[in-house]
Amino acid sequence: MDVEALRIAEVIVDVPAMEINRPFDYLIPDEWLEEVQIGSRIRVPFGNRLVVGYCIGKKSKTSHAKLKAIDHVMDLIPPLTPELVELGKMMAEEYLCHPITALQSMVPAVLKGNYQKVIHLHPKSRELFPVFTLAEQTLYDTLKNRGECHWEEALTLPGVTETLLKSWLRKKRIWVEERVKDRVTKRKVTWVWGSDLEKLRYGLENVPPQAKRQKELLNFFLAHPEPLALPKLLSQIPTTRSTVQKLVEKGWLKWEEREEYRDPYRGREFKQTAPLPLTKEQQFAYQAIVQSMIKQQSETILLHGVTGSGKTEVYLQAIAKGLEKKREAIVLVPEISLTPQMVQRFKERFGDQVAVLHSRLSHGERYDEWRKIRRGEVQIVIGARSAIFAPLSNIGLIIIDEEHESSYKQEENPKYHAREIAQWRAKMHRATLVLGSATPSVESYYRARTGEYKWIQLKERVHGRPFPQVEVVDMRTELREGNRSMFSRSLLTSLQACMDRGEQAVLFLNRRGFATFVMCRECGETLICPHCDISLTYHQSNQTIRCHYCGYIERVPQICPHCQSRHIRHFGTGTQRVEEELLRQFPERKVIRMDIDTTRRKGSHERLLNQFRDQKADVLLGTQMIAKGLDFPNVTLVGVIAADTMLHLPDFRATERTFQLLMQVGGRAGRHERPGKVIIQTYHPDHYSIQLAATYQVENFYRQECAMRKKHLYPPFCGLVTVLISHLDRILLLKYSQQMEQYLRQHLAGTCQLLGPVPPTIPKLKDRYRLQMIIKFQEKREIILKVKKVLAQLHQMFDDKDLRLSIEQEISQFFKE
Repeated sequence: MDVEALRIAEVIVDVPAMEINRPFDYLIPDEWLEEVQIGSRIRVPFGNRLVVGYCIGKKSKTSHAKLKAIDHVMDLIPPLTPELVELGKMMAEEYLCHPITALQSMVPAVLKGNYQKVIHLHPKSRELFPVFTLAEQTLYDTLKNRGECHWEEALTLPGVTETLLKSWLRKKRIWVEERVKDRVTKRKVTWVWGSDLEKLRYGLENVPPQAKRQKELLNFFLAHPEPLALPKLLSQIPTTRSTVQKLVEKGWLKWEEREEYRDPYRGREFKQTAPLPLTKEQQFAYQAIVQSMIKQQSETILLHGVTGSGKTEVYLQAIAKGLEKKREAIVLVPEISLTPQMVQRFKERFGDQVAVLHSRLSHGERYDEWRKIRRGEVQIVIGARSAIFAPLSNIGLIIIDEEHESSYKQEENPKYHAREIAQWRAKMHRATLVLGSATPSVESYYRARTGEYKWIQLKERVHGRPFPQVEVVDMRTELREGNRSMFSRSLLTSLQACMDRGEQAVLFLNRRGFATFVMCRECGETLICPHCDISLTYHQSNQTIRCHYCGYIERVPQICPHCQSRHIRHFGTGTQRVEEELLRQFPERKVIRMDIDTTRRKGSHERLLNQFRDQKADVLLGTQMIAKGLDFPNVTLVGVIAADTMLHLPDFRATERTFQLLMQVGGRAGRHERPGKVIIQTYHPDHYSIQLAATYQVENFYRQECAMRKKHLYPPFCGLVTVLISHLDRILLLKYSQQMEQYLRQHLAGTCQLLGPVPPTIPKLKDRYRLQMIIKFQEKREIILKVKKVLAQLHQMFDDKDLRLSIEQEISQFFKE
């Protein structure tokens, strides 16, 4: 079929299924010819329903004899740029996911289609089926009176079940219409102003004497003729909306609704700051980044700067230079807790040129921030992992702060790493990518040392401030000498001295809750989540035990459910328990606890951090969210309650993460005029990650860790793929895993090393049994292509909707020709 030039759109539809994992051709009607562009979000007929799709290309020829037409174009400006559409195609190929999954990962949640099933009554329903049960009569009356009802709403009617609705559908008592709606909402604000001076004066002369508020309003607009938002007007003048409406109806005032952005920082004032003088090392780093931007050669720079060396100031000044050249910037931060301080520094330097994208914003706020970016109203985007997809059109600089952080890896499909996406976008825009960290990932360190990345070091703290003194406390010795407390004697003494001097302390523990598990001392059984093979965590505040993986929660039992013994108690140490012990030891002191339980509510991160900054507490106690990026002048003591938490996890990165965490936590102390001290409590004081972190031997750690990785063949010395399969039925899972293993061994023989199938760390999660296989291979292009081809076939091996397959890849050759 041939048509006029570019009248056919190639569309990826919102139906994530392997059998339709391709673009479909649709005819572009005359009325949508101008609006349909690459990246447009459109509504198209698919089968007997309407679905959302994305236009990924336009052409003039198709192999199909007849085409359906596009039903509707959903946005004036396409949500995706042509560059992001190309990136989506690449992600689908590289991460082995559906194209629609890749495309939807780049846009705000409100732009994803909202599908609704609407029930209608068959015209002859009563004639065909005259006898109803009570539940059927309720359903019939509802549909008869209202004409239609949403499927979910029908299920809330007394006695109406899924089975009943499906039965009526089969018997044609009802028919179902599938609708697709937009979830986009826009904030509207009413603005008020005076019609004109003559009418305002006329109104004052003719308003009834008793209408004092109306007179006050008319006088106000005589003095202030410019339009004013109604909420602000009502806050300045003690009146009501109805009073304003009366004056509008008389023609003396005018009002209209205007769209307004939802600003997450509305009401906050940011005092503008000037660039700070740079040290020699900072100046060298700044010049290197600026020169790279000027050359426009898509270079990756590892900015390896110790804690307190002033990396953020280098970022700010490099971005400012880029703005002078009309180049935009993306800044990624790993934790939401970093965002308030980081955003403040950027807003103070760049004002309204900054947009913020992170998960703690409401859907509306996130959508409005995203719209500012898409419309070209801002030049700097700061946010967490997904901010890497910000639809900027002329990127000059991408910065990934704390680049070693695991939160840059997406856990759901598409399983991308923000660093890999950043490298691809930097290449497309000929931009500079800066990876900043005091403790880079082993992979980034290796690539910098072998010349793949440019390596710039900041070895000194700003103003030459000394690194904090580090003391490693052997908790085995404490126990032998009669101290059974969670605090060593050294930490307690140092805490008391710190607070007596009017200074503040930070205590770090990577466990939330009151205790790690609840166990019966009679039979030895631990309380396990019924849906996951993981122990339940005790929370003292509401006397519950919870699963931190699936959210299961129950009251703490008084007797053991296995042996009926009353000797049941909690063991281990969580943040709640540390908080309780701290208050017992120092009853007159104030402690702020920061973990996921205390920071669930919007704005709670910022509120707690501001309280600590304003010295309304003596101790900040928290989990990993307080370990990085926070800068408080009065903090001189950092205590690590249990340095061994992650050390012996079955993960080849466990040692690296322990080292990084200790270095990062220690970096919170003594960042300003007062010297700092770090106390690390551990049961393994001789482990090289703890020893080298305590003595700041960064180079030695990376050399030793690289030697270990090379010896045991782990990244960056090989490619690694983890295949995780899960099923509700354990027997079927075992059967499928054996078939997969045979297939992989047969097709990858001689090129790869296959380990497993074996149960992962958590063998059962959310009622699903799990097994995993690990594939190791040399990172040669031909081997990588072969592995990807074989992995792509795994999705098509089994016709079982209950089987789930997850493929996670660690390959440095991503997006490379």
